[in-house]
Amino acid sequence: MEKEVATDPLPQEIPSDAPDEGGSLSRPAANTWTVVSLTIALCLGVFCMSLDVTIITTAIPRITDQFDSLDDIGWYGSSYLLTNCATTLAFGKFYTFYSTKWVYLSALFLFEVGSLVCGVTPTSVGLILGRCIAGLGAGGLFSGSLLIIAQTVPLHRRPVFTALLGSMYGIASVAGPPLGGALTDRVSWRWCFYINLPIGAVTAAFVLFFFHAPNSVKRRPELRKLLSELDPIGSFFFLPAIVCLLLALQWGGTQYSWKSPRIIVLFVLTGVLLLAFVAVQIRQNEKATLPPRIVQNRNIWSSAWFAITLNGAYFVFIYYLPIWFQAIKAASATKSGVMNLPSIIAVVVVSIISGMLVTIFGYYNPVMIMSSVTLSIGAGLLSTLKTDSGSGEWIGYQILMGLGVGLGMQQPFMVVQNVLPDGDVPTGTAVITFAQTLGGAIFISVGQNIFQNQFAHTMHLEDPSVNVATVLSAGTTTLRKYLPAEQLPAVLRSYNTAITQAFYVGVALASLSCIGTIALEWKSVKKPRNTTPNDHSGS
Repeated sequence: MEKEVATDPLPQEIPSDAPDEGGSLSRPAANTWTVVSLTIALCLGVFCMSLDVTIITTAIPRITDQFDSLDDIGWYGSSYLLTNCATTLAFGKFYTFYSTKWVYLSALFLFEVGSLVCGVTPTSVGLILGRCIAGLGAGGLFSGSLLIIAQTVPLHRRPVFTALLGSMYGIASVAGPPLGGALTDRVSWRWCFYINLPIGAVTAAFVLFFFHAPNSVKRRPELRKLLSELDPIGSFFFLPAIVCLLLALQWGGTQYSWKSPRIIVLFVLTGVLLLAFVAVQIRQNEKATLPPRIVQNRNIWSSAWFAITLNGAYFVFIYYLPIWFQAIKAASATKSGVMNLPSIIAVVVVSIISGMLVTIFGYYNPVMIMSSVTLSIGAGLLSTLKTDSGSGEWIGYQILMGLGVGLGMQQPFMVVQNVLPDGDVPTGTAVITFAQTLGGAIFISVGQNIFQNQFAHTMHLEDPSVNVATVLSAGTTTLRKYLPAEQLPAVLRSYNTAITQAFYVGVALASLSCIGTIALEWKSVKKPRNTTPNDHSGS
């Protein structure tokens, strides 16, 4: 007979040597203080990692003024996302074979070094290099945070904690632009990166002293065998494939025509390199970056699909809603962050509630279905915004969108922890983290392409006399200062059309996320799961 799952507050001791209902890892008992302290520290780490995606957006004008580097704008954001995506799966391997604590601290150290380089650099190239280094470390932070929670808290209690970690994405996405603007205006743009240093130090201290790894031994390959275990051949094909894809999506239709030989070559290289990567994974089998038996698992590929579509939709909205507020409603960077609060509050609150719902239902499937439906409705409504839309509309639509995101954001990680043996959880977690990051990176670029092309097209129809390049370079917050009054209405209509066209990407992705929920197996989190270790098991 199934055990009844407790829904009361955390006990003073969270026992772990005995298996819980979900078949937990063998871990030392963790008291409430340890769990709360670690959760706060890990949330701070995820917050900093996520903040680095958006905090730079409002600092870029000041940075380009100082470095005279207008041509480098695209690299300030993409360099971080590129290296973040590129190392996420590799960190899955490290977490499989080595101590979760020390791999996490190493990733955090890399992130902090990158932040320091960004803060002290005297050149634009140095800033891009620092962003690359920070991205390398960021690739291991979120998956490491989830693994620390998994090795500290029993399965049936994890949904709430993973939801708290996931909510940091939403908070950082909204806090980033106004915080970056405030630091740039009142101190220096360099503090957009210095801010990570003290927060990272606190996170490192708490993880170092409060996290105790489970009582199991990992298979640590000898140094001479490490390269083969890390699948260097697969990485050789995979990393350039991701770089080529993101560059093609970033440059296509903006810096270069879609028919440009440069863009065509990038897409062809992406396809060839990905095919080579797949061939290597099949040949490498258990030593592959993505072992075929994990990728072929119905629950894993459906969860990855859900993650890439949901996060892709969410990132489109969190990037372009502030632009809509600044351009259409004449909001400052700080005020646009305040106007985004309905969505972020919804994401944070519902992320926590979703964890409770999974604990109560015993299944994540109903919550993921509600997520797809609610997000699709909210996304569709946001795509109907007009220049004269009132606060009731943009507040209500944001809440619906936030509800959908909050319900679903962390569920794929619960799937991984529920269906995979303990030794495969690091790899499965890395796959989902990679899917989320890649979804954001790809579809932000897609949205940017649609926005710029649609703005140019609509502006030409509305008022051919307006110089599109001049309007875009002026920025959203200074439109009304530089444009003649007679041109402003046409420009605002063009902005609104371009942004809502970009929102259609989010609508499509939200709708497509339902494929993942339909394909997912119904497996209770209350029943014991398979914890039989594979040949490189461990925690």
